Amino acid sequence: MSTTPESCPALVLNADFRPLSYFPLSLWSWQDAVKSVFLDRVNVISEYNRKVRSPSVSIRLPSVIALKDYISISRRPAFTRFNVFLRDKFTCQYCGNVFRSENLSFEHVVPRSRGGRTTWTNVVAACGACNLKKGNRLLCESSLHLLTRPQQPTTHVLQENGRAFPPNHLHESWRDFLYWDTELEP
Repeated sequence: MSTTPESCPALVLNADFRPLSYFPLSLWSWQDAVKSVFLDRVNVISEYNRKVRSPSVSIRLPSVIALKDYISISRRPAFTRFNVFLRDKFTCQYCGNVFRSENLSFEHVVPRSRGGRTTWTNVVAACGACNLKKGNRLLCESSLHLLTRPQQPTTHVLQENGRAFPPNHLHESWRDFLYWDTELEP
C-alpha cells in the first residue's frame, strides 16, 4: 500500500514541545515541513516511513516537528465565531445539547436591537431551535436560561477545550505530544 505525501502532514510543536494549537490541530503540509527542515527552522522529532526524492536528495517525511524558536501564544484570543463555539464547547448555552459548528449560531444574550453588543460577555453558542425560541427577547422575557454566564476566555481555556475534540486523523507518532499529560495505562 503506497502512502501519498499529501496524506503525511506534520504535527507542529512549539519549542517547548507542546502543539501550537489543539483545535484546529497545528499541522503543516509535507511541503512546508520539508522546506522548514531545509531552512533549519525546525527539529525533526519523528518521521513517516514515506520518502520524497529530488535528483540529489532523499528525505523521509517528518511526522512531528518542533520549532527552534519559541512562539509566544497570545493570552487574549481573537473574538471569532469559532472561538465562541470552542469556549462554549460546541454546546447550546440554552438547551445543553452538543452540535457541530455548522449547526450553531452566534446568539446575542441581550439582542442588538435592544442595546446588546457583540462582545465575549454578550454572545453565546445556540442551536437554531433555541435561537428562534428566544428571538428578540431578553432572557427574563423568555423561558430560556443560560447554562453558563459568557465571559472572555483565555487562550489556555480554548486550548484545553480543544483537546476534548480529537481530530479525525491521528498518526501514532503524534500521540505522545498530544496527550502527554494524561494518565498512562498500567
